[in-house]
Amino acid sequence: MTENTRTAIVTGGSRGIGRAVATRLAADGLAVVVGYAGNRADAESAVTEIEAAGGTATAVQADVADEHAVAALFDAADALGGGVDVVVHAAGRMVLSPIADLDLDDLDALHRTNIRGTFVVARQAARRLRDDGSVVTFSTSVVATQFPTYGAYAASKGATEAITLILARELRGRRITVNCVAPGPTATEMFLDGKSDELVADLAQQNPLERLGTPSDIAEVAAFLASPAGHWVNGQVLRANGGMA
Repeated sequence: MTENTRTAIVTGGSRGIGRAVATRLAADGLAVVVGYAGNRADAESAVTEIEAAGGTATAVQADVADEHAVAALFDAADALGGGVDVVVHAAGRMVLSPIADLDLDDLDALHRTNIRGTFVVARQAARRLRDDGSVVTFSTSVVATQFPTYGAYAASKGATEAITLILARELRGRRITVNCVAPGPTATEMFLDGKSDELVADLAQQNPLERLGTPSDIAEVAAFLASPAGHWVNGQVLRANGGMA
């Protein structure tokens, strides 16, 4: 790496959308810290994929709701590239249940990861990002579509949107952009888990392009927002969902 190499942290970078973002940013020449919660094999596989393509990456385990673990994640980025230029917060948890039947322990676990985790990562990003950097968080288009059984998850992502938009205003003067990507139905392991083929087919028809999104579709949006080309977009929620209402 040269001293001008930009460095990115991608939480939830071992699988799904996060992994697609990590490999996409590495293809753009960024050194990438692949943050992961527990599956080291998947994280190391992501690193191997990046390195095989000529990129630079390292895997670091971190519970995003643990402020000490997240600080260590940023320390790893400092060691890899001398500082942090991009933070993509893709880690998240999803629990589906009608509100009347929701287990409150599940609600607490969901909100610990999705709300506290977003706040902890955003706090470190605000303190440690280099000027001209970028933060990209992840919400969901269900905040607007309001599908049944998504109450807890959508509520947590509504909080993510609020944190993101306020952080964008708080970082005035540092030329740091802060945006949120809100995917529609996307063919990830987390999304497909427990859904019938009929339900998946129905969800694929919800947008005019008549298909599910792919992790690479979403990674392209995140990479644009993290790039110099996307630096005039700031304080926005981008609903990357193929035109779903």
